[in-house]
Amino acid sequence: MTLEAVLITGMSGSGKSVALRALEDAGYYCVDNLPPELLLSFIALEQRNTANRVAIAMDVRSATSLPQVPAQLRELRSQGVVIRSLFLDATTDTLVRRFSETRRRHPLSSGRGPEVPGAAHDQQHALVDAIELERELLADLREHAHVIDTSVIRPSQLQAHVKSLLSAPVSQLTLVFESFAFKRGIPVDADYVFDVRMLPNPHYEPALRHLTGKDEAVAAFLRQHADVDQMYRHIEHFLNHWLEPLARDHRSYVTVAIGCTGGQHRSVFLVERLAAAFAERWITLRRHRELDAD
Repeated sequence: MTLEAVLITGMSGSGKSVALRALEDAGYYCVDNLPPELLLSFIALEQRNTANRVAIAMDVRSATSLPQVPAQLRELRSQGVVIRSLFLDATTDTLVRRFSETRRRHPLSSGRGPEVPGAAHDQQHALVDAIELERELLADLREHAHVIDTSVIRPSQLQAHVKSLLSAPVSQLTLVFESFAFKRGIPVDADYVFDVRMLPNPHYEPALRHLTGKDEAVAAFLRQHADVDQMYRHIEHFLNHWLEPLARDHRSYVTVAIGCTGGQHRSVFLVERLAAAFAERWITLRRHRELDAD
């Protein structure tokens, strides 16, 4: 029986424990904060125990041995183990806010300083430094993983994202279409970002304002505009040209983010249309960052 192993890494405070719980609910045997030195022996043990799905979380607390991990993953793949790597990320501002709200210490931060005037500012500056150092230490793992941006999504959304990603066949490239609102920031996990804010906006039509790009009335409004169809054709042509080379480069996931002002009408419509069209040839997933949050 082939063993499937999911490796979860990412920034401290980005939601690794939430993702691990989602995998546990999905039937994976989960281990948190496994030292990289034990990865190969742990996988060998689980193979002897005839396990078929395991999930492992690693973080910067194992910083000195993390550089070993890419080579270990290559060795495991050569042995026939199916490896999926997920990297959870978030903006620095988001991570600072989360650490401030929970009053947790960052694993790379130094001891707490004395309560003196200006100490809070100094602590925040030190936290930002620790986060940026963590980014440097994890850069290689991020480069070889599918990135999930947790900056503006809820834990339930993250759990749904993880489960949907792992439901796709590992042997094929999975194309993820995601709509988003520019006013809430560009997803840091996007491989390609398309700005469609210049297209006609249903928001200014009173009868359409409270609908979404999934509703037929909005779709009909957008289909009647040549600019919308031209934007669709341009994105379609770009992806049709480059998806094959990406698949040959052994990419497991490609995330295409399409943004409008509110993430409600234009971006949602185009994500739905593109996902339907590309589903004929590729494994496709669709996300609507702002709609899913509601």
